[in-house]
This record gives sequence, structure tokens and C-alpha cells, in this order.
Amino acid sequence: MRLWICLGVLALSSCGASPAPQFFGAERHEVTLDGYRFVVFHKGNDAEVIRLGYLARAERDPVPALMVQAVELTTGCTVRGPALGRERSPALPGDTGEARFRLKC
Repeated sequence: MRLWICLGVLALSSCGASPAPQFFGAERHEVTLDGYRFVVFHKGNDAEVIRLGYLARAERDPVPALMVQAVELTTGCTVRGPALGRERSPALPGDTGEARFRLKC
């Protein structure tokens, strides 16, 4: 019985990314570009993009440009730059797992 519970929890946890609190209620989009999977959360003039899956360091170089492309493709807006203020990304520069952007829609 415990095994089934563990497998159920594991299956549910792999369903995808969740937005940061600032993006609760945002439109959710999923897209795959050049074999990389992304989830984009779009709310107003801001977007959060999360890369799904593990990447070795050598595989990460194209990801920042693909994140911008994923946001623009799914939202129909233009990326103006990194998000500022409360919506800014808490990650270190160069992070390829999560990013937040200001948009011009």
C-alpha cells in the first residue's frame, strides 16, 4: 500500500511547474523548442518561464535565448527586458531554470 501512495505522490509531483505567487492566476502555456521544454506563465505585462527537466552544464548555453523565444511565442508579446520590482527573478544571473520578463503587449 505504501508503495502505491509513494508512486501516486511521485506521479503528481512530475505534472509540471508551478508559478511563483506573483503569477497565481496567470495564463499557463507549454512549449518545446529545439528539444527543450518550457512552461510560461503570462499575467498582464509580465511573464515567468520555467525550463523543465535536467540539463548538464554543457547543454545550457542556448537556453536563455530559447526562454525569450518561448515567452514571445506563447504570449504574442515582445520581451522588453528582465522583470523588475516584485516580479523580478530571484535567480542568479545566468540561471537557465527560471526567468521573469517585462513584456510589451
